[in-house]
Amino acid sequence: MSKKAKLTKIFNKATIKQQLYTVYAVVVVVPIILIGMFLLINNYRLMTDYHRDLLESDNLRVRNILFEITTQIYNISENISFEPDLQGLLIEDFVREEDYQETVNNISVLDAFEGNYTEISEISIYTDNPSLNNYKQFVKVTDEVAKEAWYQKAISQSGVFWEGMSWKDEHENEYWNLCLIRKIPLVNSPYHAVLVIRISDNYLRTRIDSSEYINMASVDEGVFFYSSDRKQYGAKQMLPINYDEPYYQYMGNTDWEGSRCFVNVSTLHTYQSDSKIYICTLNEQGYQSIKHILSICVTIILVAILVPGIMIHIFTNYFTGRVNVLRQEMHKASKQDYELIPTFQGNDELSEAFADLQIMVQNIKEQEAKVYEAQINEKELMIQQQDMEFKMLANQINPHFLYNTLETIRMKAFTAGDKQVATAIKLLGKSMRYVLENTGTTFTTMEEELNHVEIYMKIQELRFGDRIHYEKQVEEGLDLTRYKILPLLLQPVAENAIVHGLDEMETGGKIVLSVYKKKMDERELLFVDVTDNGCGMEEEELEKLRKDIEIKDMSRSKSIGMYNINQRIKLNFGENYRIHVYSEPRKGTTVRLIFPIEMMMQG
Repeated sequence: MSKKAKLTKIFNKATIKQQLYTVYAVVVVVPIILIGMFLLINNYRLMTDYHRDLLESDNLRVRNILFEITTQIYNISENISFEPDLQGLLIEDFVREEDYQETVNNISVLDAFEGNYTEISEISIYTDNPSLNNYKQFVKVTDEVAKEAWYQKAISQSGVFWEGMSWKDEHENEYWNLCLIRKIPLVNSPYHAVLVIRISDNYLRTRIDSSEYINMASVDEGVFFYSSDRKQYGAKQMLPINYDEPYYQYMGNTDWEGSRCFVNVSTLHTYQSDSKIYICTLNEQGYQSIKHILSICVTIILVAILVPGIMIHIFTNYFTGRVNVLRQEMHKASKQDYELIPTFQGNDELSEAFADLQIMVQNIKEQEAKVYEAQINEKELMIQQQDMEFKMLANQINPHFLYNTLETIRMKAFTAGDKQVATAIKLLGKSMRYVLENTGTTFTTMEEELNHVEIYMKIQELRFGDRIHYEKQVEEGLDLTRYKILPLLLQPVAENAIVHGLDEMETGGKIVLSVYKKKMDERELLFVDVTDNGCGMEEEELEKLRKDIEIKDMSRSKSIGMYNINQRIKLNFGENYRIHVYSEPRKGTTVRLIFPIEMMMQG
């Protein structure tokens, strides 16, 4: 079977509602979801690239600013370091403090640079010349300063380097600056001098700060000397930077204060220096902006799915509701319930189908009315005929039976005393009385009918002696006075068992009449079995008897009584109740009569 055939088979098994929902899912939901996923992924990629490009651009901006400032500060340090007057001052041994201060005041280059360049926060010259004390830009090297790593590095090399350095004010507030540090060359002098130029943090903030991005910078493996977020001053880099890589560059994501953000790290090689400045730029709002836009896209996709979905749901319930109403009405008509609803909602093909159903039901009702009328007429004729046949049967006393009975009474009277004669005459009288009393009546009790059969069988036992024995078996607990039965219904069956079932038996013949009840198909039924242990019947003979019981044939002389009994049962209790005959050769025959207990109790 092909895939198309399999899908068609599965689709055909679904209800209309399931089919409509399936079509909606395949035609609307799946395409919207696929297109939506493509757009979301594509938009996410485009917006991510957009924010990363902006972040990289801002990082480049900061890198250019720092390169410009550090280059300018380096040029200033060159002018200061090779100023002849300054070098002469640093190597001279002053005796008087006044001479030292006067000489410092005459060197205007330091004041000029501090005053004219806003990017310079402070210029300091550290010297170990014992004759030079702390005055203006000159700082005497103490033991603590001499032990500092930056000072040791400065006096051990002639090159320039940069350092992030902190200082505290009188209130113990800590501040950080980017500082240029270099050794001032002193020819033929035992002293050392180190120039430190601090770049103004406020100046950097004015040039670098951005309302959208956070920028931080550190020198080599040091801590942040600058940060847009003041809490990060003195903190280490948040990313594991490979400091051995000459031009380290990183673009990606990181966690910042509990949220995801874009980050870009780049390396700035300072002018004429081995120091490297690592610039870290963060975008806190990038992911939030992307999430906001993606949320709007998702909302639009959901609305595009839900609005048609709600409309499809409303229409599906309306349409399937009408289909179910039409189906229910058709089901009622199939169960011969023709009381249809008067109106059907809508004005389409379903309404036309319901109108056709109403016309069909009306035609069926008219046809059934005609058939029912014909059946009533036929049943009235059958009832009249059955009444005539019953009266004929009730009035028909077999002359041979009367003759043989009287002959038996005569022989008994001849060979025995008067007691047996009296008994025989009594039984015959009871039998005749039951027949006469029930001529023209409709129902009698099961108990009275069984008593009549018992009288009949006692008469037969008087007639045949040991050849025939009779036994009655009634289920314990059965109240036979509650069940109504047609009169003279069982005696012909018992007579038939004697005449045909025990005809060939010389002795040991036995008739058993059993009464019991069973529950079948939620109905309580009363069973009456008349069983003989006679010769039984072959299958062919049994089938012929069953056919004769069901089909009337006035030309035959046998089975008329059984046919009449069968017809009387069906006419009074319905077509489902009748005579059943079971027989096996040399084992005997059972004639079973089945009655509905509910109808028997109603009478």
